[in-house]
Amino acid sequence: MTELPELSRTPTAPGPSETAELADPDCSAAKVRGRPRSAAADAAIIEAALRLLEEGTTVDGLSIERIAREAGVGKATVYRRWPGKEALMLEVLRSLEEPGPEPAGVSARDDIVTILEFMRRRGLAKRNSALLRSVVTQMHANRELWRAYEENVIAARRAALHEVLRRGVERGEIRGDVDLELLGELFTGPMLTRAILHEWRELPEGLAERIVDTVLEGVAPRGRGASPYG
Repeated sequence: MTELPELSRTPTAPGPSETAELADPDCSAAKVRGRPRSAAADAAIIEAALRLLEEGTTVDGLSIERIAREAGVGKATVYRRWPGKEALMLEVLRSLEEPGPEPAGVSARDDIVTILEFMRRRGLAKRNSALLRSVVTQMHANRELWRAYEENVIAARRAALHEVLRRGVERGEIRGDVDLELLGELFTGPMLTRAILHEWRELPEGLAERIVDTVLEGVAPRGRGASPYG
């Protein structure tokens, strides 16, 4: 059975040096400049936003004031960490997701499989987490939030995939005449279609390998005998 990404959101209990900001949010104005911010306050704010979402508050219905009140901190404490609701909601979504993969760099094939397997696991997690599914769906409907998510999260993942493809070209694993942006979409498209557009389709183990091997078969260098991906 596939082990799904853990969606635990238990905040770290504040230590003695961290309780002041939670008890009196505005006291941090007197802190020495450059002192690291309180991790306990960060966790309390994220947890407050998640509680409100779980209780049925929509993303559009959330406000910094309401989140701060739920977290037991002042608005200034929130704004010192995030410039606005968009940035805070990105952090909330990140807290629900498994961290992105770090390809080992051994081969293009293995690295792309790692990336697509992450997408498959994320799709399964979304199907099994009503909260994650709700947040992602609402962010899709909010143009500004989704644009911010695209620019801050998806763009970095896309760049990581393109870097893997460039290394594949340099190593002779992928032909040099291939449009790498299009190739990246050929790899991710089938997984995204199943994970997002056709949620009734299965996401079985081995799907990432099947997609990668099928696409690489078509872009492997010509004239070298049998393809290593066949």
